[in-house]
Amino acid sequence: MKQTTLCYIEKDGAYLMLHRIKKVGDENRDKWVGIGGKLEEGESPFDCVRREVFEEVGLTLGSVSYRGIITFVSDRYGTEYMHLFHTCDFSGSVKEICDEGVPKWVKVQDVENLPIWQGDKIFLKLLSEDCPFFSLKLEYEGDRLISDTLEFAK
Repeated sequence: MKQTTLCYIEKDGAYLMLHRIKKVGDENRDKWVGIGGKLEEGESPFDCVRREVFEEVGLTLGSVSYRGIITFVSDRYGTEYMHLFHTCDFSGSVKEICDEGVPKWVKVQDVENLPIWQGDKIFLKLLSEDCPFFSLKLEYEGDRLISDTLEFAK
């Protein structure tokens, strides 16, 4: 089962988003997503998110908030556990060239109007409301969200 991380890096009311237009066969092709990627052997989710953010966009993360875990179930792509992070604490400059897409700062309120996965709207709302740690299960048939289940840690 695939495990990934995704980080919403925030500055001045905007998230650093990646428009995924470069990688052939990318399941996120043409979508806008936060910054992250697959866990490697021996990595914790924190190790992975720091490495992926640096590799993809050249930023070094300071403290990050581990906000939730998203379980994606897809008839097309299988099952994935995605560890969701948020931060405003980073240093460095965003690379102009990224292997997977084009990075761009997008106002938080404008993100939901971009081509994003339907389920992303659910967890982006939870981030904006500063909800406690959560588990969100999203089930897809093709690109269509057919079910979502939200639970909060106690």
